[in-house]
Amino acid sequence: GTDTGGSIRQPASFTGTVGIKPTYGRCSRWGIIAFASSLDQAGVFTRTVKDAAIMLESMAGFDAKDSTSAREKVPAWEKEISANMKGRKIGIPKEYMDDGMSDEIKKLWEQGANWLKESGAEIVEINLPHTKYALPTYYIINPAEASSNLARYDGVRYGLRVYDKGDSLDDMYEKTRAAGFGVEVKRRILMGTYVLSAGYYDAYYKKAQRVRTLIANDFKNAFAKVDAILTPTTPTPAFPIGENQDDPVAMYLNDIFTVPANLAGVPGMSVPAGLSKNGLPLGLQILGKPFDEQMVFNVGAAIEKAAQFSALPQKIRD
Repeated sequence: GTDTGGSIRQPASFTGTVGIKPTYGRCSRWGIIAFASSLDQAGVFTRTVKDAAIMLESMAGFDAKDSTSAREKVPAWEKEISANMKGRKIGIPKEYMDDGMSDEIKKLWEQGANWLKESGAEIVEINLPHTKYALPTYYIINPAEASSNLARYDGVRYGLRVYDKGDSLDDMYEKTRAAGFGVEVKRRILMGTYVLSAGYYDAYYKKAQRVRTLIANDFKNAFAKVDAILTPTTPTPAFPIGENQDDPVAMYLNDIFTVPANLAGVPGMSVPAGLSKNGLPLGLQILGKPFDEQMVFNVGAAIEKAAQFSALPQKIRD
């Protein structure tokens, strides 16, 4: 999958699977339709942490066709996985104690911290002071880049083309883009075009980029004190299909725990850790230092071992 603000980690949490978004630049994005180029990153969904390490090893590496691809050696993650947390420090950001978080998510988070403590880790409270600005910052940068990237889908060069005999070029543009994009994509293109417009560029986009730097610095400061960070993946269990369809803000708020990792470019993984009162999967998120996926896998393995999650999706057989 690809993860721009949580699109691997959130579905993984909702479905009881492991989902990892590696460090920005770790996996090539060549061949992926760009949505928000500075946020998009390829990753994997698997049934176990070990499988995620195996899959990511096969995918990661430098690609000359991707200008954002990092020239970083790919470690043997799967062979080095260890659930022993002795001597490790795990950060718990107090800013993630969101008012909208359900009680069962809070309890699971506390349980996750206790599991890691029992595995030998030291639990450390940390500060990520600019976290409260992560969501509004993301929803300026994301639509702005989407507006720019998706401008190429105009019906001229490739892809869908919708027009009637006698239509002008503008008519074709309008009909093609109206038919080719869904409601949410159109909403983001409009938002992005607005924040990039001459009168608002400095007030919105430029300011969002500055806040993004502050968010990245928060993680840098935190990782000077801890080896990894533990948070919930989502503020609630999976919601019914269509429930938030008419309320985009409610949908955006679901990204509150996942977007900071994309803004900072750090690796993040969701590991299934329990079930809600309605029997729906709940995940915990592990965030690591840039290019330290090994620690993310190790902490994930410790949670996986302690949680003994048994509600994995059933394999489909022919």
